[in-house]
Amino acid sequence: MSLLTLLAGPAALRLIRDRGLRAEDVDVIPGASGGAKWLVLAGLDRYLFGEFLAQPRQRPMHLIGSSIGSWRMACLAQRDPVAALGRGHQAYIYEQRYSPRPSTAEVTAVLGRALDLLLGPTGVDEILSHPWARLHVITAEGRGLAASGRRVLLAAGLALAVAGNFVTRRALSLQMRRWIFHSAGENTPFAHLADLPTRHASLTPANLREVLLASGAIPLLLEGVRIPGTEGGVHWDGGVLDYHLDLDFGQGDGLVLYPHFYGHVVPGWFDKSLRWRRASATNFRRALLIAPSEEFVASLPGRKIPDRRDFYGMPAAERMRRWQVVVDTSETLGNELRELVATGKIADRVQAWT
Repeated sequence: MSLLTLLAGPAALRLIRDRGLRAEDVDVIPGASGGAKWLVLAGLDRYLFGEFLAQPRQRPMHLIGSSIGSWRMACLAQRDPVAALGRGHQAYIYEQRYSPRPSTAEVTAVLGRALDLLLGPTGVDEILSHPWARLHVITAEGRGLAASGRRVLLAAGLALAVAGNFVTRRALSLQMRRWIFHSAGENTPFAHLADLPTRHASLTPANLREVLLASGAIPLLLEGVRIPGTEGGVHWDGGVLDYHLDLDFGQGDGLVLYPHFYGHVVPGWFDKSLRWRRASATNFRRALLIAPSEEFVASLPGRKIPDRRDFYGMPAAERMRRWQVVVDTSETLGNELRELVATGKIADRVQAWT
């Protein structure tokens, strides 16, 4: 059984067929939104973060994520990324305990505690002082009705966003504005983004935790977050605008290494049901996407990747058991990638991303 799906844009395909997959060629790692879906990548992340990318680097690596993807990238940017992943997985599986009808305040508090466990006592300082990892976190600042703290007005703003997005993604800018908070200074490779209104700001000791919390603040489920140092707007889940990060990753000779839940990319949160709106290889010309295969997913409990609906569809103990099985089983994904890299067979397995 093939455990991995490997897709490469044209530039990445040429590079991998020429010299295999090498850590020194990686310039960017994106992390997609998806909540509990990150658990299926546990084994891949442990191999990539703890072994493949562990050697010293001579140039920066840019990590960019929205929602849970930004939390994954925050693990990689800590001194011991595998330990940070372990804390994050443990907290996400076992610390999420809610009352039967939790309020937005309760959900925000629970996930805030999970984030604190992931970061640990020194995570913020480690991220900001990392010798080569440059973290970029995407949030969506509410505008118009989506800036309201009143549930009915926020819901109306989201409805308008859904309607506008059906016509064009650019209509999202009427209700949301993309922010990218980062530790790259003037050297961020995403300064050119213009597909949606975008503002840039620095990650600091005073705002990093709140930025990460905001990036996962699903509207109507969590509370919006006001980020220190900004003009006071309310920030929401970055995945609303950038669900799977269909971004222009810029020019360069290096690789965009994209561990992902799926073999396809959905641009925004409201595009999930729009089957015709899937990313092409245009923005991923130098990207290698690595995802669990359909055969692997079929071997998981319930024959599926974990998701937020598991909170409603099964008792807490069963959800925790299944999620832990997924984390443990995903070790085989890392093992397969390790073998493909070591033997050079990855060049034979990778397929063109069209």
